[in-house]
Amino acid sequence: MKSSVVNLSSLSSRLAGKDWTTLRVALTGLNNRPDNPGPGYAVAKCLQQHSAFQGTLVGLSYDSLDGGLYDQTLFSATYLLPYPSAGEEALFTRLREIHQQHPFDVLIPNLDAELLAFSRLQPRLAALGITLLLPSTEMILKRDKDKLPELCRGSTVATPDIRHLSHARFFIDCELQGWHYPMVVKGRFYDAEVVHNATQANAAFHRLAAQWGLPVIVQRHVQGQEFNVAAVGDGSGGVLGLVMMRKRALTDKGKAWAGTSIANPVLEQQARALIAALRWSGPLEVEMMCDTEGTFHLLEINPRFPAWVYLSHGTGCNLPVKLLQHLCSVKPASTDAIPAPEAAYGRPGVTFIRYAEERFVTLEELEHMALFGALAGTPTESSHESSRVSGNAVEALGNASHALASGIY
Repeated sequence: MKSSVVNLSSLSSRLAGKDWTTLRVALTGLNNRPDNPGPGYAVAKCLQQHSAFQGTLVGLSYDSLDGGLYDQTLFSATYLLPYPSAGEEALFTRLREIHQQHPFDVLIPNLDAELLAFSRLQPRLAALGITLLLPSTEMILKRDKDKLPELCRGSTVATPDIRHLSHARFFIDCELQGWHYPMVVKGRFYDAEVVHNATQANAAFHRLAAQWGLPVIVQRHVQGQEFNVAAVGDGSGGVLGLVMMRKRALTDKGKAWAGTSIANPVLEQQARALIAALRWSGPLEVEMMCDTEGTFHLLEINPRFPAWVYLSHGTGCNLPVKLLQHLCSVKPASTDAIPAPEAAYGRPGVTFIRYAEERFVTLEELEHMALFGALAGTPTESSHESSRVSGNAVEALGNASHALASGIY
């Protein structure tokens, strides 16, 4: 197979001159679990609720119980994807099938674990007419949790020390090595837990290793107030839009349940410096902790929109819209512009409060999604195969559905 250097900017320019308001957009990350929701649902709401957007949305997810798959008020069609562990070829094949059944112009991935695969698939997806605004694999790896000290070295951005762990013995005598509780134990791709003793640390290590693999990362704990920044980079070191948020209420997993948009020049400067250093292309989230002395510490850089990105719509700086506008090489309409001095980061003082809602789904819809991996059109035999549900699983689901309908359970 021939290898070639791909110009990512040329891949995103194929939409130049098109009307962004009529684009057909596919997006992932529709798991809207209350304690740890995926960003895709919020991205979809940002687009649908913008007054100018008249395009269509296609939802993509990995589990038939992801609630966003069944929201017909947001999505014209929804489909299951193979899990990332199935490999890039399986993912590409499935996306090609979906694109044939329900064509779309833009794809916005929203989950950490899928970003590398989507980044590497950009040229092949572009050949199908699918455009993405994503960082290169090199950019993604540079912002890995274990690369943050190297990224911040020589800059004005501080970041806590980290260690890579392949076993939990570290927690037995870590204080003799200068590591004191509390500390933060993190999974390779996702999730983190503040631990206060060796027992908690050992449990967190094994849970995260089982879910995300090795190594597990331990980071020094910084006491203070957490701030997050959501932004879209243009790939040349510039920023297309930026919204800052102070967390006001947290879930058990440390996710924002409520937060308020703010304007902080120091936080903005540090976020912009990181984006410029990475020459970041596409969405990202910068997580910072402000200690008791007022110093910001970089905790993580997530390579996608955050789950709280819907706040950007509320501030008047709608980040998913800015992404589409950039792909079409158009400037925001005057009605979408934000008066100075708030143009850089949206309107401060807007608070979001997350809430959970129930969605009613028929047994037929559940069966159809599990069997065909889609709620749109007439599924093909190939889409049946790529839904990853075995015959035994389908039979079990049918039996369970019959039992539910009969009132046995």
